Amino acid sequence: MADQYVWDPLRKKKVALTPEEKVRQWFISILLVQAHVPSQLMMSEVSMKFGRKKYRADILVYGRDLRPVMAVECKREDVELSQEVIDQALRYDSVLGARLLAITNGKCTKIYRKGESGFEEIPVLPEYKDMD
Repeated sequence: MADQYVWDPLRKKKVALTPEEKVRQWFISILLVQAHVPSQLMMSEVSMKFGRKKYRADILVYGRDLRPVMAVECKREDVELSQEVIDQALRYDSVLGARLLAITNGKCTKIYRKGESGFEEIPVLPEYKDMD
């Protein structure tokens, strides 16, 4: 599958269609079509540092003030959405301060919203206008 490519509308280039990229592109389309996120307010493969460690968020959604409102961690379909995956997304949040986190493997998606006592799972992906 690595010799196949897909157009990434956020990076504006063809990228190798790996199993994880397939999930990332599927979720980008969900954000664009269902949540009505403007494409210019999303980025994929965003590098960041937490202490000395470097991380890369699969997708970031920015508010109109250009501050991150949602971080998305994408995994291959055969990867379980374990506590380890949730913890990875939480580490991103400690750098980004986003209100929403999402983890997905394409078969299962979990959305979390920051509340007074930390992140709580919510049943549906909010529309962009309700993300802030």
